[in-house]
Amino acid sequence: MEKAVNEGPHHEVRDGVWSGSWVAERLGVELAGDDRLTDLLGLALRRNPKRAHLLVSNVLGKHVPQSPSVVHGQGVALGRRVRELLGDDEARRAVVLGYAETATGLGHSVADGLGLAPYLHSTRRPVAGLAPAGGFEEAHSHATSHLLLPENPALLAGDGPLVLVDDEFSTGNTVLNTVRNLHERYPRRRYVVVALVDMRSAADSGRLEDFAREIGARVDLVAAASGTVRLPEGVLEKGRELVARYEESAATGRVSSAAPEPVAPGARGTARPAPTGPHPDHGGTGPHATRVDLRWPSGLPDGGRHGFTPAHRERLEAALPAMAARIAEALPAGARRVHVLGFEELMYAPLRLAESLERITDAEVRYSTTTRSPVLAVDDPGYAIRTRLAFPAHDDPADGPGERYAYNVAGAGFDAVVAVVDSVADTPALHAPDGLLAGLAAHTPRVLLAVVPSYVPEPPHAPERPSMLPEPLRGPAFSSYAPEEVGWLLQDLSDVTLEAPTEEREEAIQSGGAHYAESLPVEYQPTEQYQELFHAALQESAARIARAVGVVTETVLAERSPRPVLVSLARAGTPVGILMRRWAQHRHGLDLPHYAVSIVRGRGIDANALRWLAAHHDPRDVVFVDGWTGKGAITRELAQALTEFETSDGITGFDPEIAVLADPGSCVRTYGTREDFLIPSACLNSTVSGLISRTVLRADLVGPHDFHGAKFYRELAATDVSVAFLDAVSARFPEVTDAACAQAKELLAADRTPTWEGWAAVERISEEYGIHDVNLVKPGVGETTRVMLRRVPWKVLARAGAGSDLDHVRLLAEQRGVPVEEVADLPYTCVGLIHPKYTRGATGADGKAVTL
Repeated sequence: MEKAVNEGPHHEVRDGVWSGSWVAERLGVELAGDDRLTDLLGLALRRNPKRAHLLVSNVLGKHVPQSPSVVHGQGVALGRRVRELLGDDEARRAVVLGYAETATGLGHSVADGLGLAPYLHSTRRPVAGLAPAGGFEEAHSHATSHLLLPENPALLAGDGPLVLVDDEFSTGNTVLNTVRNLHERYPRRRYVVVALVDMRSAADSGRLEDFAREIGARVDLVAAASGTVRLPEGVLEKGRELVARYEESAATGRVSSAAPEPVAPGARGTARPAPTGPHPDHGGTGPHATRVDLRWPSGLPDGGRHGFTPAHRERLEAALPAMAARIAEALPAGARRVHVLGFEELMYAPLRLAESLERITDAEVRYSTTTRSPVLAVDDPGYAIRTRLAFPAHDDPADGPGERYAYNVAGAGFDAVVAVVDSVADTPALHAPDGLLAGLAAHTPRVLLAVVPSYVPEPPHAPERPSMLPEPLRGPAFSSYAPEEVGWLLQDLSDVTLEAPTEEREEAIQSGGAHYAESLPVEYQPTEQYQELFHAALQESAARIARAVGVVTETVLAERSPRPVLVSLARAGTPVGILMRRWAQHRHGLDLPHYAVSIVRGRGIDANALRWLAAHHDPRDVVFVDGWTGKGAITRELAQALTEFETSDGITGFDPEIAVLADPGSCVRTYGTREDFLIPSACLNSTVSGLISRTVLRADLVGPHDFHGAKFYRELAATDVSVAFLDAVSARFPEVTDAACAQAKELLAADRTPTWEGWAAVERISEEYGIHDVNLVKPGVGETTRVMLRRVPWKVLARAGAGSDLDHVRLLAEQRGVPVEEVADLPYTCVGLIHPKYTRGATGADGKAVTL
């Protein structure tokens, strides 16, 4: 069971003393504004000649240890406000940009709350061979130059809203510098500024409004609290004097400070995996720390330095519980207070690890990160920075060696500290006698080290490609469909053993150890009772399916192209693509080309298949076809993949709008129906899909110049109903033609703008049932059936009063021991819930699901 975590900030108040009172009394600095300001902020003195005071956030997770759920929750709440401000359509077109170093985690958390947009943060770490897409200066910072290094240059080139996130909004200079730089290159109509606190003066507020008018754009501001800092005359000089007076006494009090030593050359600009054995340079972690192997998912970015997409977020969410469990296993027995310490710009990964750890352990978990920022430490309850641990930089920084700091960690009584760094920073300097790990070991009984592999983008130049891609595979050599019905842009992996037991696959997928497309489920062999149910369902729904086929095909011919090239998403889309092709022959005498291609959630569409299509057809004529929508994940995946393909290959014209038979999730404009009813092709796997497996994408089987793979299950021919399904539906075309054409005409005149209500319902169900992972919620009859056949189901939610459309789901649930729970006001006929936090221990000896 996950423990409950507090929602409010945990900041230290001794005898009711505000952690900014020491500075306020000595410098005359005053915070004026919202009542929450003194809860959110304390004050300290900066060792910085440009600005004397520092606003120290209690909820940012930088200088003050805080509950990670509070830190993440602050950003998520702001992101949700931005999404409400923009609306879902604009939110999908947005890009979130966070500022290094203090706001990299906050910006990423805002992107989590927004939910639909990619994230990028500025950086002070250049990468060899990667040209900056922009840059700007931060006037009051101790280290000013910001670089923008997106892996995909198109990330900043769109015209959707740009959401800029910083911890505080003081003068507005940083935002103005950013907008001015980017607007010259990539002009857009809307910007949203997000900050924990808006501390601008009235004059500075007016500057931002004037600037917005000057560039002809709208600029909105979203902040958790607002106010101003009132500074007396001569505060800078007085601050310098105070710092000089207290520096020596602070350093000899509750402060551990090591003199900086020259830093050994590191591996900046290259990726090194987190080692699991002794470090090659220092013979192990030495006496200071115990190394924890996170098993970070291969190829997953460590943060937003080069861009972090919603698909990346899905992979991270799936892997977090297992990584946190590995940390928990390494903690000392009986640990009551645990601190997770991030590393400069690496704020988000440590934050999410800490939040996951907080959920699974009884210990009090706190989170903060190291920093470049030099701040005076004073051991006084009215001062925000009580202790300072100083140590040499350990990531071979581009601007040379220097001191780095961890604040409020020394002397805080932690039973263990988990230091999380990226592999570029896992250098001998980190493990040296005067390094960070040694400094931490002096103040806590146990130090753990977790290393996240530093993500380095592929070289910007495209690899050489063969001039000729293979021709499509066709039946009967590949699939039980006639050769003219569909050409498969796949490679045949029939001779490779790819199947794994369902429970084993589920554990690997949810732990982050494997991607679902790297293996295949064992093909479900339907019982005689289930086959009878399939045929009964087909008899009952054939006319309804035929009508939906007619509606979507007529819509495509009227709106998209008079001679479209149908490209179905294998394999659920392929029977629908064949039916649409048959309708075009029946109604219009057209012989439309039809191909099947692979698309993989989190990995995108097969780029080689797109190259083949572009070489043989006009991309503007291509219409992507799928069976149905659930929550719309593949719809989004396709749109993002096509954008990336345009950037990498320079080929334009592919339309990301998918045509589907059924759109219960309201995710697309081109559909046959928005009802959630049983499409019999969802009842079975390969035996209703031309005997073709789902597609496979694994590096050792699919090279850079190959199509994705699939298997042809010739051995299942005796139970194949693929053609029987197509023939049963096609036979009903004549009787539904008039009604389908009339309905298509009505739809063409109607507002079909997607509402994405399905996605909203999935998010709500995920939270209501304590799953907290939308990937484990599968809405609609088709997706629920897939859960029952391929995954480890937890339970089925059925709309109260749902009829025969759910007969097959109820039968499968009975066979697998899965409870079916009737729910009123469910927007779908049913929703399948995959077993959360699955391990093989979550099933009984009979392989049936168990309750949590």
